[in-house]
Amino acid sequence: MTIGLLLITHSRIGDALLETAGKMLDGTSLPATETLSVSIESNPDQLRELASEMVSRLDQGDGVLVFTDMYGATPSNIAYGLAERGRVNVISGINLPMLIRTLNYQTLDLISLTEKAVSGGKEGILCCETQHK
Repeated sequence: MTIGLLLITHSRIGDALLETAGKMLDGTSLPATETLSVSIESNPDQLRELASEMVSRLDQGDGVLVFTDMYGATPSNIAYGLAERGRVNVISGINLPMLIRTLNYQTLDLISLTEKAVSGGKEGILCCETQHK
């Protein structure tokens, strides 16, 4: 089972997260994964078309999980236009723990992988208390 992963983010955030995750998981085979960088100069209509083409390439029959960096911004608006129940799930607020968890559970189905990704993202956010007096 292979779930395709598409990261739609501002600037090159998706590229940096994917590169870092790949280095951290040295030797782990990354699934079908692509990134789409959105800049202020980008044409949203062209990006929607490109994102749709990317989903088509990434979907090998088991679906695609689309990550975006910030809810309500252009990358998430593009991503939400791709959502399709049972085929394309979208998660906003990508962080490195979320991506690592997703890559560690590549064999899950789309629904289960989406749940793992969200739990990894939430559990990766902690308030680190200081020991200063």
